[in-house]
Amino acid sequence: MVQKNWETLEGACYSCKKCRLWELRNNVVIGKGNPKADIMFVGEGPGQQEDLQGEPFIGPAGQLLDKMLASVGLSLENVYITNIVKCRPPGNRDPYDDEKEACLNYLRYQLKLLEPKIIVCLGRVAATTIIDPNFRITRQRGTWYSKKGYHFIATYHPSALLRDEDKKRPAWEDMKAIRKRWDELNES
Repeated sequence: MVQKNWETLEGACYSCKKCRLWELRNNVVIGKGNPKADIMFVGEGPGQQEDLQGEPFIGPAGQLLDKMLASVGLSLENVYITNIVKCRPPGNRDPYDDEKEACLNYLRYQLKLLEPKIIVCLGRVAATTIIDPNFRITRQRGTWYSKKGYHFIATYHPSALLRDEDKKRPAWEDMKAIRKRWDELNES
């Protein structure tokens, strides 16, 4: 029986050829942050900078996410950040369904290793993959969902905030709600 640990996950991801994305990748992008965090942030997939450096959320959207976390007193010491797909879709397009399906077991493995209390879906792609295929980010962001012992919430992806300043205030409200829920869960 294979022991479930981060090294096993990394080895499986680095050798993965389950979909077409491996053919163009520079790096597999698994995740970063505290491997025992209570809060897991999930985006859609790596962008160009992430693919080049092998780390999620390091470009402009990642810098904004860091600021958003700091605004509510969180950091990589408190959270773990990953994506649905571990390889960059060409041109930063949305991952196709078969690409997401190929990577979902890696995300499930991360969930089992991490056992977070809260899962934050960053953007539409993460929310429709994790919460509900019919999820509407503009209507349902900021709403809490519970299943399988996890507390789920979706907010705008930081890259959407860079394109549309009007979304920053609602995203900040979501971040405050995430911090509040985390505090409540840690009190009980």
